[in-house]
Amino acid sequence: MKSVQRASMFRSAMLLTGVVVFAAAASCSNRDQVITQAELVRRTQELLDGVTAGDRKPWERYFAEDSLDHDEKGRIMDKRALVADITPPPADWSGSIKLNHPESRIFGDAAILSYDLAETEVISGQEVHARYHTTDTWVRRNGAWQIVAEQVLRYYEDPAAGTPDVARFAGYAGAYVLAAGVTRKVWNEGDALFIQKLDKPKEQLFTEAGDLFFRKGVEGRLLFRRDAQGKVDALIDRRNNEDIVWHKSR
Repeated sequence: MKSVQRASMFRSAMLLTGVVVFAAAASCSNRDQVITQAELVRRTQELLDGVTAGDRKPWERYFAEDSLDHDEKGRIMDKRALVADITPPPADWSGSIKLNHPESRIFGDAAILSYDLAETEVISGQEVHARYHTTDTWVRRNGAWQIVAEQVLRYYEDPAAGTPDVARFAGYAGAYVLAAGVTRKVWNEGDALFIQKLDKPKEQLFTEAGDLFFRKGVEGRLLFRRDAQGKVDALIDRRNNEDIVWHKSR
């Protein structure tokens, strides 16, 4: 009698196990068959957590073997290079990357997820931040959704403003010429320094350090160049590490 009861209990346990396994498999299958924005976001955050932890497994799972990645540093990587770039963080480092403002377009076997990233790093006790925008293209092949292309851009942020040396402003004042009829004027109004092309609104210049200035919300720097006698003789418009030189005329 007891043997019969044990056999019956064993069959019941096996049946229950089979039901659970089948339900789990069906859930995973359904997740891969019908993708939602919420699921794309969940998977993407899993990838981001892998970056900060140095865990390659999500990247191996969610990136297709033939995927392409264009990152914020200008690198173009295949899956092998991308996965190899995920390494454990240094001992003096901690941080997080959070996904914000997701938007998606899902069409049959293809899905696009576009989103912002907010990165926080703590390096030897000092906290720094960066913002990025990423667009991922997911494709369903053989029943599995994977990323086949990714592009990451970094948002421009103004540098930290330095302390202006107002005594230098008089030396900056004047007209700067790029070519015939193309002129910029620089002048100060009290403790504020301004620049203006003849056909454009004036813009305020903010000190970064010494003779180096920036305009809020404008990528690049403006550097007042000095000659051997220490007098300003040119204005250098530095963009993406290349210079356009405006010569001081007066």
